[in-house]
Amino acid sequence: MKYRVIMCCFLLAGTLSGWSQTERKYIREGNKEFRKGNFSESEVLYRKALEENDEMYQAEFNLGSALYKQEKYENAGNCFSRVPEEDLSPADRARFYHNLGNSLLKNGQTRGSIEAYKEALRNNPEDMETKYNLSVALRMLREQEQQQQNRQQQDQQQQDQQQQQEQQQDQEQQQQPQQQPQQQESEQEQERQQPRQVPQRISEEDARRLLEALAADEKEIQEKVKKAEAKAARVKVEKEW
Repeated sequence: MKYRVIMCCFLLAGTLSGWSQTERKYIREGNKEFRKGNFSESEVLYRKALEENDEMYQAEFNLGSALYKQEKYENAGNCFSRVPEEDLSPADRARFYHNLGNSLLKNGQTRGSIEAYKEALRNNPEDMETKYNLSVALRMLREQEQQQQNRQQQDQQQQDQQQQQEQQQDQEQQQQPQQQPQQQESEQEQERQQPRQVPQRISEEDARRLLEALAADEKEIQEKVKKAEAKAARVKVEKEW
């Protein structure tokens, strides 16, 4: 879900007393370009002011705002963090933390932005824009935590499924050697249980024919034997004579 953040970014335009005329000139010109929407031009002018005096926190703060408007959120946050907040009034401190919170939120540092918005509201409890951005940051944090929890649950489910598959494979491998003897025993039992083929009984007519054929064969054989014996007897008589 996309959330709309109020992109308001404040400038420090308080007293510039204590700074040189050149430094003040760059700050004023930079603020003028910033309000026109010329953020890159204002960045150049703020950097020139810092070249004159690197302790000029107004220039550092406003440079961070110019970078923020150019969506250079990380660089903007670095500028804001270099501003000595103890030198700021409560109103400017509220602006400082509001800008810092916006930069952190846009840079993906949701928790840090929440703390910055809270600090801004401590210095200006009536700032509605900061309140709104704080509520957005809190919703984003809850959504991020829920997404992280969902990812962790999915990772755990995948690990559990993989572990179950590995256990199932191990069980199948262990059962395979046991199944082979059981399968052989089952096949042998099936062979024992198969009915043996019993010769079919022949009909009475077929039996009679079979006996008649056997009797005829036997009679023929006996006649052949008698003829052979008679022939042998004649041959013997002739030799003796």
